[in-house]
Amino acid sequence: MAQTHNTHAETHNNNNNNNTTTTTTTAHTYLIFNTSLSPTLTPTESVSVDLQETRTHGPDGPHGPDGPHGPGGAGGPTRGTPTAVTTPTSAKAPTGTDREETTAKDREETTEKKEEEKNRKEETTEIKKKEKKNSKEEEESDDDDEEEDETKHLDCPPLGLESLRVDDSQMQASSYQRTGLGPHRGRLNIQSGIEDGDLYDGAWCAEFKDRHQWLEVDAIHLTRFTGVILQGRNSIWSWDWVQTYKVQLSNDSISWKTCMNGTQEAIFEGNQGPETPVLGLLPVPTVARFIRINPQTWYSNGTICLRAEILGCRVHDPDDVFYPEEEQGSRDGLDFRHHNYKEMRKLMKSVTEECPDITRIYTIGKSYTGLKLYVMEISDNPGKHELGEPEFRYVAGMHGNEALGRELVLTLMQYLCRQYKKGNQRIVRLVKETRIHLLPSMNPDGYEVAYEKGSELAGWADGRYSFEGIDLNHNFPDLNNIMWDSQEAAADKSKVSNHYIPIPEYYTQEDATVAPETRAVISWMQDIPFVLSANLHGGEVVVTYPFDCTRDWAPQEDTPTADNAFFRWLATVYASTNLMMVNPDRRICHYEDFQSHNNIINGGAWHTVPGSMNDFSYLHTNCFEVTVELSCDKFPHASELPFEWENNKESLLVYMEQVHRGIKGVVRDKLTRKGIPDAIIKVEDHDHDIRSAADGDYWRLLNPGEYKVVVWAEGYFPSMRRCNVGLEPHATVCDFTLTKTPIQRLKEIRAKGGKIPQDLQLRLRALRLRKLRSRLWNSF
Repeated sequence: MAQTHNTHAETHNNNNNNNTTTTTTTAHTYLIFNTSLSPTLTPTESVSVDLQETRTHGPDGPHGPDGPHGPGGAGGPTRGTPTAVTTPTSAKAPTGTDREETTAKDREETTEKKEEEKNRKEETTEIKKKEKKNSKEEEESDDDDEEEDETKHLDCPPLGLESLRVDDSQMQASSYQRTGLGPHRGRLNIQSGIEDGDLYDGAWCAEFKDRHQWLEVDAIHLTRFTGVILQGRNSIWSWDWVQTYKVQLSNDSISWKTCMNGTQEAIFEGNQGPETPVLGLLPVPTVARFIRINPQTWYSNGTICLRAEILGCRVHDPDDVFYPEEEQGSRDGLDFRHHNYKEMRKLMKSVTEECPDITRIYTIGKSYTGLKLYVMEISDNPGKHELGEPEFRYVAGMHGNEALGRELVLTLMQYLCRQYKKGNQRIVRLVKETRIHLLPSMNPDGYEVAYEKGSELAGWADGRYSFEGIDLNHNFPDLNNIMWDSQEAAADKSKVSNHYIPIPEYYTQEDATVAPETRAVISWMQDIPFVLSANLHGGEVVVTYPFDCTRDWAPQEDTPTADNAFFRWLATVYASTNLMMVNPDRRICHYEDFQSHNNIINGGAWHTVPGSMNDFSYLHTNCFEVTVELSCDKFPHASELPFEWENNKESLLVYMEQVHRGIKGVVRDKLTRKGIPDAIIKVEDHDHDIRSAADGDYWRLLNPGEYKVVVWAEGYFPSMRRCNVGLEPHATVCDFTLTKTPIQRLKEIRAKGGKIPQDLQLRLRALRLRKLRSRLWNSF
């Protein structure tokens, strides 16, 4: 509900001399600047552009019931969050009639709040019903599902303060307390460092506490501004936010006009706390180049601080010869939009229908509310593990609000399918030589929370956790400390297992705090012999590699694995081919400069994460896994997705190809020629072993070089070979044949009740004599 504020409508002196022209036609209203503000455009040209670009009233307009900002809107950042949207009020005090209307509205609101409270109380009991409903819905044909109207006109997207498309040089302010609180820090969801007072604080903060302060953004081009999203200061020490504000617009940054609500200056509702984003819609979408946020009131115990995003569409200007047209994004023609659970299922189904010979959809479990964890398999023989073919996986959506990874994985499915059909030899080779598994949403419950709020209004943490409030990236068994404690207690560290560390008993108990999503992924890891993986996150731009957990619980400490060199290679492969990461002109996301580390860092050196999926994957299975932080913006607007796909396309492909580095082979029984499962493959000078899969095949990721490799299995004599790994991205084949020990052969024959062969009797006799001589020799 909009609130009315009494203000003095203070503006800058230079605003008083400006003229505002309002042009009205049927169902169209636009605020057009006086031509003195826009020397490159005439009023006629401005009106023509505006009327062609937008409708502001009527059922299909941005503010109508079916428009993007209306209750039924399908696009823009306001989807599903009418309570997060504020409309401006005028500076005029309410009349008696207004008070009566307000009282009536208050009664209606009270009734609505009681109804909402009742609904919330019923929500818990609905969870079990929802699980059954979700399962039932998924059995029905997607063709019978009611389609959402995705053809509706999308409202103007963010300019890109959060995504960094807006450069620091485009942001100015009336004043600021210090550099760390300068205008360049006034970006939506920007995070501060641990200490206040450094160069990387969590907002723009004005030096003075008065109504003459402003934050200015230069859109570079003529832009039709439609709204402002405001947020308070991110800080663990200070509480600061703006409660109300005005919006001012200009075409030359000298003469300004305040946004009007009818005949009064519009007052926009701001924040009631530091973190929740609030959207204020302009009463009239307005064409200009510059926009200012002019705070009017702020938290009484704080100061003027804010983070913001601006919504606006670029307007075609034939006289704008200094700047090129907008970038086209991707030319791949894929489905670039955010997909909720139902839409994700439809997209995955459409891919399998388009490429039935190389795709398969399967589930690995369910979320707490019963949403299935879908996986897309892409292989030339889907549904079957082929001897010698490595298994690869991408996991996205562990944190539900980090939505870019989810969309990249869904886009990758489409791309691999279509390029395979086109005969792209790189993709054909990848699909035929690799079994690829793509899990787009590990935390579907969390994603639905963030999706309902929308890309710009989900804030920094809404939807991050599972429905039960569990951070899935801290929910895996902490095997690091189990291994380190065992090594410290052991007299001979070489006797301590460095791989396939079992899950501790406490973790398997029914009352253990383990999310069903985590249990499902662990079971998935144990069932399939994955070789390489990446866990896709968001909120930063960097690739991290294990260990994520530090020794002795240090907050930050470089904690390398035995395969540190190869992990650094994996991280570098992704980072060095990512267009965003390699851009030398990009600014840091929040407060850490990862470019000084070539955009890769050891997980523990960044911050300790006990119970991470990366560490668990390395210590409990054969799989090497890194984390990719994809973008500063956790939930980028749909308009950003084509650009993000181009930023990451090559990285996603080249990283998958690394599964073919190192050595591979099959460990076989000398007599039966059958594969030996669980054979241990040890590489000299690498204190991390791996094991063969159920068919006896194995894959050991290694950098180029010559290696001494020893293989042994229970009941067999060990075997040693020297294997050379070349520079080409193809694994060197190193097969091993193991001979059973006489004792093992004897056990098997006795178990079957068979007769002991003469050659085995002779070998057993020789073995006993050898042991007897050894004892006699030792006795002297």
